[in-house]
Amino acid sequence: MSARRYAAVLLAGLALLLPACVSRQHAAGPGQVPTQVPLSQLADLTLKVGDQKSVATEAMLRAAGQLQGLVYRIDFSTFSSGPPMVEAAAAGKIDFAITGDTPPIFGAVANARIKVVSAYDGGGPGDQILVHTDSAIQSVPDLRGKTIALAKGSSAHANVLDQLDKAGLKPADVHLVFLQPADALSGFRNGQVDAWAVWDPYTAQAEQQLPVRGLVTRKHKYSFGIASDKALADAKTNTALGDLLTRYARAAVWAREHPQEWAAEYAKSAGIDPAVAAVAQGRTLRQPIPLDDTVVDAEQRLTDLFAAAGQIQSAPHFGDWVDRRLNATAATP
Repeated sequence: MSARRYAAVLLAGLALLLPACVSRQHAAGPGQVPTQVPLSQLADLTLKVGDQKSVATEAMLRAAGQLQGLVYRIDFSTFSSGPPMVEAAAAGKIDFAITGDTPPIFGAVANARIKVVSAYDGGGPGDQILVHTDSAIQSVPDLRGKTIALAKGSSAHANVLDQLDKAGLKPADVHLVFLQPADALSGFRNGQVDAWAVWDPYTAQAEQQLPVRGLVTRKHKYSFGIASDKALADAKTNTALGDLLTRYARAAVWAREHPQEWAAEYAKSAGIDPAVAAVAQGRTLRQPIPLDDTVVDAEQRLTDLFAAAGQIQSAPHFGDWVDRRLNATAATP
């Protein structure tokens, strides 16, 4: 099958995947903040946390010793990327997850019952647009008419739009094929797509194992912790979230201060080569930062970019999906 036909078939079925799955009941604006309870009252609580290979929330917490002494239980679920975690949080299937900068935008577009509750810096250099070493594509303008594989609503989606915009191109000038990383890798390896936009550790893995080169690298991006409205409205779950965010902030500092030890643990968790893990975590390690106006404004600009590119119908006011009640807790180890 040709790259163009391959793109057309997949786009027809997948283009509206996330908005169709997330509840469209309006959920904007922070809810009423329940009174926190003593941690000693959380013995009967299970906090449901989404995780993914690129974030490794559970692995980092465990490696840093931050899962010790928990009063409540944590049930971790693994997802392929951020958009499915937003969907799960909106449906109340998970309470919390850490994801890239783009999935919360698509959640806001779909009026998902979620809020952004924490922010993290780092990870931009791992977001790249990859091409085969022998490809004639040498710069972003050369992507005109080419097929690019990426996960819809992911940070890779944002990277592609940003790079196209800087090069004076529009999404209509290329063929976007929305695929999760495993399927995108298959299509890229088999020559069914011309370029693959992805993030670490997939970028590092491809660099180590395939004849590829990075066409362009994203300079900077934020990551976010999202929580379901249901979790934020419950006093016990809200309390556990605050405790978890503090533990994660400590774990992130530990990982930064013990890079070799963390890379080894990350390799085991993700099931990847230690050399790949070292590269990925060396440039993609997320560190907690305040969820302040600078961060929210940057996310609004990204939201506006998606709207201007015709990837969403209109740009929601992103601040309506931000809840700063746990800001001090999340940003302070």
